[in-house]
Amino acid sequence: MSANNMRPAIMVGILTGSPTDLPTVVKVRDTLSDLGISSEIIVASAHRTPDKVFKYLERAHRENVQVLVGCAGVAAHLAGVIAGHTRLPVIGLPLSGGVMSGLDALLSTVQMPPGVPVATVAVDGAKNAAMLAARILALKYPDINQALEEAARQERSRYEQSAEAALAGLTPR
Repeated sequence: MSANNMRPAIMVGILTGSPTDLPTVVKVRDTLSDLGISSEIIVASAHRTPDKVFKYLERAHRENVQVLVGCAGVAAHLAGVIAGHTRLPVIGLPLSGGVMSGLDALLSTVQMPPGVPVATVAVDGAKNAAMLAARILALKYPDINQALEEAARQERSRYEQSAEAALAGLTPR
């Protein structure tokens, strides 16, 4: 545990099924970092390297990781496999690609059997996966709640400007 509110060194474990997913998955880590939340990314496939997934889950429990995010496309079983082997909150991030452009991943992630919940965000919804993880953590860590409040204030301020001011800030074509 770190000294910062007795936080674990890694608060959110982000698992992805393939290295090709990393351009989207890194957005989860970056959003968490912006909120002051530590995380790590692990490439581990539910189908190709299931032992790696299970070994990571054992380590995550030992090291007091608080929330897990499972990112996968196509068959997208990673978040469900994770949820079947932990009692930690699991967020599923379905990824686009394949012949169904992510719809198959969305359905595979959201359609879990009773008792194996996976909170699922939109296809390629990396920012929402991070924000949901932060909201879960904010229940325990007041400074994360404050960071979320500040992020919401900043987001709202984007919509308080006039259309002319917003247009002036765009890069010309």
